[in-house]
Amino acid sequence: MTGVKYTGIPSKEELENCPGVPDAERLEKGRVACVECVQEIPCNPCESICRFGAITVGEQITSLPVLHGEKCTGCGLCVANCPGLAITILDLNYSETRATVDFPFEYLPLPEEGDEVEAVGRDGAVICPGTIVKVTKISAYAGTAVIRMAIPKEHVMTVRSMKRPKRS
Repeated sequence: MTGVKYTGIPSKEELENCPGVPDAERLEKGRVACVECVQEIPCNPCESICRFGAITVGEQITSLPVLHGEKCTGCGLCVANCPGLAITILDLNYSETRATVDFPFEYLPLPEEGDEVEAVGRDGAVICPGTIVKVTKISAYAGTAVIRMAIPKEHVMTVRSMKRPKRS
């Protein structure tokens, strides 16, 4: 059995049918939210925080969030605001060979800008090396930090976090 209900990790099919995942055309335009929420649960902080109307849940609070990519600026307010840690910001235009992924991170120690880390997928398996570009501490959201990590472009749709850095 696969899927978030059985493994805690969205399946390929769930992600393909997820209305919060941006299409390839929108990805090419720059920073954009990727809302990988695949469960119909009562939740809508992403809709409430988005001042551009780029994420909507609608009247039925258990509906899946829908990304309106043309409205999304990639500001990232939704990332730390999502209680399910299901939102990232993807940027294919970071450089010629590298993309960035902004993701929520609730572990200590936090990485530091310039750190070389191991980028991981939804299941925690290492996918590729990453470089920390930015660390934003957002105390208003119970300590959730948002980390921006540069990775090879070909991994932008699979990398979602990093292994926790070791600090003394």
